[in-house]
Amino acid sequence: MKHMDWELVKLRLSMAGVAVVIIGLGLAIALGVLASVTRSFAATVYTITGILIFIMFINIIQWLFGPYIINAMYHAKEVSPDDPKYGWLVDIVNEVAEANGIKTPKVYIAEAPFPNAFAYSSPIAGKRVAITAPLLKILNKDEIKAVLGHELGHLKHRDVEFLMFIGLIPALIYWLGYSLWFSGIWGSWWGGGRNSESPFILMLIGLGLLAVSFVFNLFLLALNRMREAYADVNSAITIPGAARNLQRALAKIYLSVDPRVSKVIRSNAGSNLSHMLFFSPLPKDWKEIPESDVDELIEYWRNYKPSVLEELFSDHPHPAKRIRLLDKYATEGY
Repeated sequence: MKHMDWELVKLRLSMAGVAVVIIGLGLAIALGVLASVTRSFAATVYTITGILIFIMFINIIQWLFGPYIINAMYHAKEVSPDDPKYGWLVDIVNEVAEANGIKTPKVYIAEAPFPNAFAYSSPIAGKRVAITAPLLKILNKDEIKAVLGHELGHLKHRDVEFLMFIGLIPALIYWLGYSLWFSGIWGSWWGGGRNSESPFILMLIGLGLLAVSFVFNLFLLALNRMREAYADVNSAITIPGAARNLQRALAKIYLSVDPRVSKVIRSNAGSNLSHMLFFSPLPKDWKEIPESDVDELIEYWRNYKPSVLEELFSDHPHPAKRIRLLDKYATEGY
């Protein structure tokens, strides 16, 4: 097995490992807490099932109609093959889709004030890929093709649905914690001071679960970073020259994003929009980074070692890690 194949294996195993931890540990905590509070196995199962059904209902509704909401937010307009201005973009998407062995998604131009791209889908809206108008101004066609290889990789792997499914567990713990906390307040208020110890304990358990749900969301962010790395690898192994072109695309996007826009995008980390983007920009004042040359920035990232704290709350891998991962594929002639 080639060294490059091991990179894919490591990513898959890492994603599977984090998913198992989230599901296994999350359900164990939820079951343990409810069993101690209700002292009834049946009540525990019914409560967890009820909360999961509620969360799944909300998530499925968002998933089904999300593409229409995203199009409205980003003022996205579908591009047809005979469009005199953007028709060439449909041809590139067709080529990338064929290389990935998937059906060509609908192509959209998003009128957003920053250069980026994202893929999204649902059973009723179909598969879609959107590129913001500013991205077309700063990247050449080979770089755009590499970015599309990344985005269509998400559609190919169906990793949005995977992330949504895993995200049910942190949401379960959050709602369980919120319910116990609220029940504790309600019990204290109605109890008039009598038997106040039990409501107080419920409040503490509820607050503890809210804190645990925050920790599990950090696991979700880590899972999303792996998902993005996997999409980078997908582009590198399916599109000729994509590894180097993805590196240049990352640098060009970083250098062209207005600091104020960058701050707004990062403030949405953890939302349903930030994690969809090809690149979640770093604030300009985050580190002293050279801004005069694309190659200089790539070389800076290639030698930079980000700390754990620099990535902990990010929904994308640090650019330095993406650059070094892509280096492994660029040197093997993909």
